[in-house]
Amino acid sequence: MAAFRLDLIGRYLRPHRKTLLIGALSLVLVNILSVAIPMEVRKIVDDLKEGFSIDDVLKQAIFIVCLASSMGVVRLISRQLVFGVGRQVEVELRQRLFDHMLTQDPGWVQELGSGEVISRATSDVENIRRLLGFTILSLTNTVLAYSFTLPAMIAIDPLLTLAAIALYPVMLGTVSLFGGRMVKQRKLQQESLANLSELIQEDLSGISAIKIYGQEDSEKQAFRELNHNYRDSAIGLARTASTLFPLLQGISSISLLLLIALGSIQLERGVLSVGGLVALILYVERLVFPTALLGFTLNTFQIGQVSLERVEELLKRMPKIKNSSRTKTLRKQINGRLEAKNLTIKYKDSNRNALEELNFAIDPGELVAVVGPVGCGKTTLARALARMVEVSKGQLFLDQHDVLDLRLEDLRKNVAFVPQEGYLFTNTISENLSFGDPEASQEKIEASAIQARFMDDIKGFPDGFNTLVGERGITLSGGQRQRAALGRALLVRSPVIVLDDALASVDNKTASSILSSIREQRDRTIVMISHQLSAAAACDRILVLENGRLVQQGSHSALIKTEGTYKRLWEREKAVEKLDSVA
Repeated sequence: MAAFRLDLIGRYLRPHRKTLLIGALSLVLVNILSVAIPMEVRKIVDDLKEGFSIDDVLKQAIFIVCLASSMGVVRLISRQLVFGVGRQVEVELRQRLFDHMLTQDPGWVQELGSGEVISRATSDVENIRRLLGFTILSLTNTVLAYSFTLPAMIAIDPLLTLAAIALYPVMLGTVSLFGGRMVKQRKLQQESLANLSELIQEDLSGISAIKIYGQEDSEKQAFRELNHNYRDSAIGLARTASTLFPLLQGISSISLLLLIALGSIQLERGVLSVGGLVALILYVERLVFPTALLGFTLNTFQIGQVSLERVEELLKRMPKIKNSSRTKTLRKQINGRLEAKNLTIKYKDSNRNALEELNFAIDPGELVAVVGPVGCGKTTLARALARMVEVSKGQLFLDQHDVLDLRLEDLRKNVAFVPQEGYLFTNTISENLSFGDPEASQEKIEASAIQARFMDDIKGFPDGFNTLVGERGITLSGGQRQRAALGRALLVRSPVIVLDDALASVDNKTASSILSSIREQRDRTIVMISHQLSAAAACDRILVLENGRLVQQGSHSALIKTEGTYKRLWEREKAVEKLDSVA
């Protein structure tokens, strides 16, 4: 598994190998300069014992300043290059994830959970960015720092070198211990903040329900608890950090004191010069930061690898509904003929078929209603016609083309699907209507609104077509949202329109008017899923489903004369209407 992760890291970094190589070479140069500077300081200090001239000291001081300045510039370049790679990978990965999400089936988010998807696309991608930026820079710098600095220290005095770094394992262990705790506390803090944000979002969206049921106090209490949880997690993290850093400083100080104490003995023995002791002190100080950072780096590395696997798992998730190798591009205009041959659909977790061997044909320009009891398979049929659920080969055809042989882009361009809960974006009415064709002219937008019988409502809004509909169209009524979604489908001029109870929130008179408007030119096939039999009665033909089977089909006048499911549903609807009128 570890090899797989390293290979995966390499695959992410491979496109940026030139930049990383330049960054690595810059780090090598930085470490060479950082070793050279203490050596120059050692030389100056030792030279001072022999006597000195101001000119020589100034020349050497200027030389050291030049070395330090060069090191700072090169370090800045290396950090920008390596961190830049992490940022670039982050941008590319976010784009890949977003593009991949759009290829997935409509229900995939519900299966995995929207919170989980968002977490992988945000927090996990950030962890990967740290892995490929900060972690690589830190690990490389630590390896180079020890590789160049330790030999220089040993060359000065091996015994003092060993004594100086003796406490570094303690420092590393302390960082690992506290670093792991800080990672958990930081995650807890992020989760607390996420819970707080989620409550705010839910309460803002459901403010009406809160006021209707008088739950302001309970929501305030819920917010207070979550707010206190966030405070406690933030304080816990701050306490751990405020404990760790003084400990590190203390260990570093002990190491330095040990070096000075033993160094003084070496000075007395004459085996070490003052300049050598100063250089060792500078080298020890130089190793403190990468050593302390190593613990955090290893924690970040582990977290990054886990996030890398989580994101890869998402990227490997292939959509069930996709173009196959045999798909072909439509070369001619679709007439709008639909045909089902033994259409059978079964959901993964169901113990029975949602649709069972349906056989029917719908001619171009025909208006067909699909009715039946609740759970009979109406919505499944509607979604199958738009290939929003997977169908088997040779079972569903559009103008003699098996839908599995058509590109999804072509199929959905020719079959407009309008669900019962048409999603509206937080944009203007005009932008929502033209969502399927963002370049549509204002005349085309207005024409679709007129066909959907939405124009009178739009004229009543203060800003007309420029009215913002709010999140999910919250400022509109249910009927207005449905007509906006219908207008959006009508604007793209698809030869086939599938209405999945898309007029459920519209009164019968308006629904009949909309259907008449759509049928005026007789250039569209309309499949209307409906529980309103009064609206279905005006259709050319009615398909009656029960328990996933097609049990009846024909005109309204023929079906009510025949004993069966449709007549029973019709009589029930009329009885309910009669009771409502009496009430």
